[in-house]
Parts: sequence; C-alpha cells; structure tokens
Amino acid sequence: MARIPNEALVLVGDGRRALFLRNHGTPAELNLVVERTLEHENPSTRDQGTDRPGRKPGSDGVSRSALEQTDWHQQAETRFATEIADELYRMGHSQEFQALLIVAPPKMLGDLRAKLHPEVIARLVGEVPKDLTATPTHELAKHLS
Repeated sequence: MARIPNEALVLVGDGRRALFLRNHGTPAELNLVVERTLEHENPSTRDQGTDRPGRKPGSDGVSRSALEQTDWHQQAETRFATEIADELYRMGHSQEFQALLIVAPPKMLGDLRAKLHPEVIARLVGEVPKDLTATPTHELAKHLS
C-alpha cells in the first residue's frame, strides 16, 4: 500500500458518493478529516427506465429479437466519475493537493482512471480497489495503514 503523506488528499468514492479527506497526520499515523462530500442520486435501472426493452426484426424478416435494456444506473455512475474527475482537476490546478490516493471499487476506479487529467495523474500516489464509502471516517485509517 502506498504511504499517504501529510496534507495528501484521499478520495473515497463509489457510484453514489465521494468523500474528499485530508491527512492531517503522518504517513505512519493517519488522521483523516473530511473536507468535502459529493453525493449523486442514482436509483437502480428498473426505477429509472420507463419502457420495456425494444425489439428488432430478425434476419429472416419474420422473427423478432429483444434488445438489451439500457443500463441507466451504470450511465449515471460514469457521469458521476466524470464529475469527480473534473473536481479533482479543479482542485489540482488550484494547487489544493500535491499527493492523491484514490479508494474506490474496481469498476469506479476504472471509470475514474479513464477520466483523470494528466495533471491529476502526476500527483497520484496510489489506488486502493475497495469500496470503503460506508466505512466510518475514524476506521478508514485502519484500512489504509
């Protein structure tokens, strides 16, 4: 696991919530304090979609095949990843952090990685592929030490 320097920014997020924490401790003794929270309402696909999946004619001209339903939930998570990446770019460009650790589930981590600006990537000290957004702040340090 990467060492988290003093004053490093730690992003703990998933498809619905992102916590921006600052390490006010040392790399050996973390003291994570929440600076900002982003929340994104993202109901399940069945609650967002209103229509049944479409159908298309088969190659024989008689039969019909069902089309796969649009995954509205995943699309919303991808948009949220873009929102987080934009916020990280703004913060990095304003010199609000010099080191960044990202903690997110593997899918969200991949979405974020694809959206991050090179200026933010240059400050990245590590990634943790875990979902810790529901973990209380005082317990995060145990998971990241």
